[in-house]
Amino acid sequence: MNDTEPLVRWDWIGRHIPDITERLLDHVIMALVPVLLGLLIALPLGLASARWRGLYQPTVGVMNIVYSLPSLAVFIVLIPVTGLAERTTVIIPLTFYTLAVLVPAVVDGLESVPDHVRQSAVAMGFGPTRRLLRVDMPIAVPVVLAGLRVATVSSISLVSVGALIGRGGLGYYFIDGWQRQFYTPIIVGIVLVMVLAVLADGVLILAQRLLTPWARARRTS
Repeated sequence: MNDTEPLVRWDWIGRHIPDITERLLDHVIMALVPVLLGLLIALPLGLASARWRGLYQPTVGVMNIVYSLPSLAVFIVLIPVTGLAERTTVIIPLTFYTLAVLVPAVVDGLESVPDHVRQSAVAMGFGPTRRLLRVDMPIAVPVVLAGLRVATVSSISLVSVGALIGRGGLGYYFIDGWQRQFYTPIIVGIVLVMVLAVLADGVLILAQRLLTPWARARRTS
C-alpha cells in the first residue's frame, strides 16, 4: 500500500459484492450452527448436572480443558478426519467451545430459582416436568441467555481463525489483505464481523425480553 492509496477502496468493494456475500453467509453458518448444536446439547446436560451434582464438576472440568485448547491446533488435528474444505472442521470445535460456556450457564440458571418458588409450585400440584417447564426454566432464562450471548459472540469471532486452514468465512479477507498489504479487505472483514456480533447480540436481548415479560413489567411498574 503506497501513501496515495486510500484506506478503503470502494470500487474494490463494489466489484466483490458477490464474493463478500458468499463469505458472509459461510461465516454465519459456521458461527451459528455450533451455537444451536451447543444449546441443544447443553440444555439436557445442564439439567442432568443440576439434578445429579456429582456429574457437574467432571463435566465442567472436561469443558474447561476443551475451552483452553488453541482453536487453530484443534482445526489442524481435525483436518485428517473431516477434510480441509469441510465446514465441520470449524463447526465441531466451536460446538465444544459453546458447550464450555453454556453448560455452567444452564446449571447456574437453574440454581438461581429460589427454593420458596419451587416449594410453592409443588404445593400447587406441579409435577417435576411441569415445574421444570413452567417455573424453573423461565426463571433461568436470563442466566442462560447471558451465557448464550457470550457463546454467540465468541463463535462469530473464532470462525475467522479458520481462515488459516482455508475455512474462515470473512477471516479470508484478513489473510488476503495482510499478504497483499491491501487494507480494504481487512476493514471489510472487521466491519462485517462486528456487525454480525452486534446483530446477534441484539436478537438475543430481544429474545430475552420476549421470554421474560414479567421482568419488563417489573421495571416499568
